[in-house]
Amino acid sequence: MSNIITNRYEFMFLFDCENGNPNGDPDAGNMPRIDPQDMHGLVSDVAIKRRIRNYVQTAKGNVMPNAIFIEHASNLNTKIVKAHEETAGGYSGEKGAKKGKVEEARRWMCKNFYDVRTFGGVLSVGPNAGQVRGPVQIAFARSLDPVLPMDISITRMAVSEDVKGAKSSADYENWEAEQPEDKLRTMGRKALIPYGLYVGKGFISAHLAQGTGFTEDDLALFWEALKNMYEHDRSSSKGVMTVHTPLYIFKHVGNDSDENQRGQQAILGCAPAHKLFELVKIEKKEGVDAPRKFTDYSISVDEDSIPSGVELIKMG
Repeated sequence: MSNIITNRYEFMFLFDCENGNPNGDPDAGNMPRIDPQDMHGLVSDVAIKRRIRNYVQTAKGNVMPNAIFIEHASNLNTKIVKAHEETAGGYSGEKGAKKGKVEEARRWMCKNFYDVRTFGGVLSVGPNAGQVRGPVQIAFARSLDPVLPMDISITRMAVSEDVKGAKSSADYENWEAEQPEDKLRTMGRKALIPYGLYVGKGFISAHLAQGTGFTEDDLALFWEALKNMYEHDRSSSKGVMTVHTPLYIFKHVGNDSDENQRGQQAILGCAPAHKLFELVKIEKKEGVDAPRKFTDYSISVDEDSIPSGVELIKMG
């Protein structure tokens, strides 16, 4: 395994959605998330991290040390109990493990689960393995322009009736044969936006990486997952979602003549994150009123204004 990272990073990534629902809001009937004040689209950090987890799980086979802690339809306590079983003293079944035992379980979780050492997690929901602050944090993504949420009717050419009293497939077939043909169709709905280009922003802390063991190999896998997170997560509800490269990665390397001081600058950073993000300019092209594709935008980077001690990596 490679060394733990020693540089702070900020990164910006662009992704779009064509004729799909990039992130449904359960509090709004699963309609696309929006900012109600200006109608710009939103995609939650949780939705983005889910796709990254899914990619890592697919690429690495959900095998330790790159297993995924937060899986679909699973009990998190199963893995936390495993952490206690695999560390000194085993699992007693009692609540209130001692501090040293909690720390051992925490380290075991970080070592074996990619998403724990990357994003962190609350591991005290049952058997206590503490809490982990992950080095990689992602903010809500936001569309560059207002989006138009649409609720579209669709025809379903079948029904899924729960036939009372039916005890076999033959009972269902008999019921179906007695129904008028138009009663065996129903209407459904789909929520979507015609198009939206979203800007995602994230942060990677070398300081917090020391606590979870987040390595250069982990970082390389993260970039791979971020670029490809929608390539293995296709569904009709999502439409066509694409992460557009390059990723814009700001790496803090330091600028002091003293090597030790330069290393400290690389960990702590040489410029505020928001100033670095402002260097990437994304604008609608002239004459475009309602963007419907990625090429309706122009992107430029003010590379001459990148602060000393910071490197820009354009990762394609």
